[in-house]
Amino acid sequence: MPRSIKKKEKKLGIKQKLLFEELQEKIGITFTDESMLIQAFTHSSYVNEHRIKPSEDNERLEFLGDAVLELTVSQFLFKNYPSMTEGDLTKLRAAIVCEPSLVNFAHQLSFGTYVLLGKGEELTGGRERPALLADVFEAFIGALYLDQGLDKVVGFLEKVVYPKISEGAFSHVMDYKSQLQEIVQRNGQGSIEYLIVQEKGPAHNREFVSKVTLNAEILGLGVGKSKKEAEQKAAQQALEKLKSEKQK
Repeated sequence: MPRSIKKKEKKLGIKQKLLFEELQEKIGITFTDESMLIQAFTHSSYVNEHRIKPSEDNERLEFLGDAVLELTVSQFLFKNYPSMTEGDLTKLRAAIVCEPSLVNFAHQLSFGTYVLLGKGEELTGGRERPALLADVFEAFIGALYLDQGLDKVVGFLEKVVYPKISEGAFSHVMDYKSQLQEIVQRNGQGSIEYLIVQEKGPAHNREFVSKVTLNAEILGLGVGKSKKEAEQKAAQQALEKLKSEKQK
C-alpha cells in the first residue's frame, strides 16, 4: 500500500472508519481497495490540514468520474430512447449530469455525512455545499470504476440514477412529441401519427390544427402558429389523456 494512503488511514479515527464501513453496507458495495473509496470522499481542505500529498484529494477521481458518468448515461439514453434525436439526447444528458441533479443523487445517499473536510470548510457549511457534493458524487463514480469496472458502475446507476430518468424526473427537458413516442414504444401500444387537419387565418397570421392518433384513435388536438407548434400541443394533450387514463 502506498505510504501516503497509509498516512491517510492513520489520520482516520475509529468513528470515520466505521462511517466508511456503514457507507459500503448502505450502497451494497464493498471496495476491494478501501483507500480508493476514502480518497473519493477526501476534500482538498482535509488534505491541506493533514499535510497529505495533494494528489490524495478527490479532484482527479472527480475528473475521471465525470467522464464515466457521461459515457454510462449516454449509453442508457441511446438504448432506451431510440426515437430521440441527437440534440434531444444531448439536452437530456446535460440535465442528468448537471450539478443540481448530482447534488440530489448525493443527498439521496447521504454522501455529505461521509466527506472528510478540514475544520474551516466544516465550519462554513462545506458538508452541504452543492458544488462539493456534486464533486463527491463524481469522484465516487470514478473510484468505483477504477476499483470494480464499468459494469459495477452501471449496476450502481441502475439503482440510483436510471430509475429517476424512467420515472420522468427529467421530462421537463424532453419535448412532448419525444415523450409521447417513448411512452407508446415502451408500452408496445402501436404507432402514432400526426396530421394537420386544418389551416386557418390570413397568410401573415396563419394557425394550424394538428391531431395525433394512436392506431387511428385520436389522442389529442393542438393549435399553433406553426405545424410544429400544433403537433407539440397535440402531443401534450395526448400525454395528459394517457396520464389521466393511467390514474383511473
